[in-house]
Amino acid sequence: MRSRLLPLLAALITSTLVAGLALADRDRDDRDGRSYEIGLWGDLPYSPQQESTGVPNLVADMNRQDLDLTAHVGDIKSGGSRCDNRVYSQAEGYFNSLEAPALYTPGDNEWTDCDRPSNGGFSSRERLAYIRNTMFDDSRSFGQRRVRLETQAAPTAPYTENRRWRKGGIVYATLHVVGSDNNLNDVAPDPEEYAERDAATNRWMQETFDIAERTRARGVLLITQANPGFDRADPTRSPPRDPRTLKADFTTPSPQAGEGFENFLRQLRERTIGFRRPVVLAHGDSHYFRLDKPLLDSQGRRLENFTRLEVPGDNAQNGNNDVQWVKVTSRPGSREVFSYQPQIVPGNRTAVPAP
Repeated sequence: MRSRLLPLLAALITSTLVAGLALADRDRDDRDGRSYEIGLWGDLPYSPQQESTGVPNLVADMNRQDLDLTAHVGDIKSGGSRCDNRVYSQAEGYFNSLEAPALYTPGDNEWTDCDRPSNGGFSSRERLAYIRNTMFDDSRSFGQRRVRLETQAAPTAPYTENRRWRKGGIVYATLHVVGSDNNLNDVAPDPEEYAERDAATNRWMQETFDIAERTRARGVLLITQANPGFDRADPTRSPPRDPRTLKADFTTPSPQAGEGFENFLRQLRERTIGFRRPVVLAHGDSHYFRLDKPLLDSQGRRLENFTRLEVPGDNAQNGNNDVQWVKVTSRPGSREVFSYQPQIVPGNRTAVPAP
């Protein structure tokens, strides 16, 4: 019996050691400074041509690259089209055709604006509930390689669209912050819905920074739909804003315009200052590729560890199928952690034919 047990014990010990080493290697690989890439896109599709050709070309282009994650920053339809159920199932189909795990944060076009006659006169709250019940009904990502994500659930209502993912000592999180002044001051404002979601989303952001600080993360990348406006340089979506006080200084069409982002911006600024390491806010909304450092402290000093990245989105004036994306390379061992490269999909070129 003893002669039979010894080889068995030896094999068991060996397999345990191998498993332990494998786990240790996996943990070490997660923080060993190796670079990896993610793909960001949004404000798409806005036309039948983009639905049938532009987005499929973009998805195929992403799938040809070795991405570890993709994220759509919201607005899965134009602001003037109907909010029928097919819009959401079509978007989910795009996300699930991506090989890499895929994240998505809702935009205003697919729920806050759905009460407009051109959108079908839906209830905005009903459309948001539909999105949550169909697209965020479990804790896994979209994509062919689905991964389990951390999700938020508030005491009185689920906010499962707020998600978090970690890799290589970097923390990623989606935050439900939308255009149309975050549903506070718009064509059909809903201050109650805004207040509850704003509080929940900001708690999620605070928890994200808490995790990043506790785990000594090398960087944080946050994903929202809205361009919240940081200064007076970009009045195209959010009102111009005093970069020191973060107060909107637009007086028309409403003196309150822009208030829907103030809580978010103040807390983002406070946590960015405290974190000290690189923080990126990736968003859409203005449909213009933008990479800058627009966040100042209350004394007017630039927060050099903060970067704003806006993905290009629909750009119909330059060609109805101008559908592109942005590649972000995460280099956890580097000083700046993130680098950025706009990707022009060969099949979607509008001015210069593909070679």
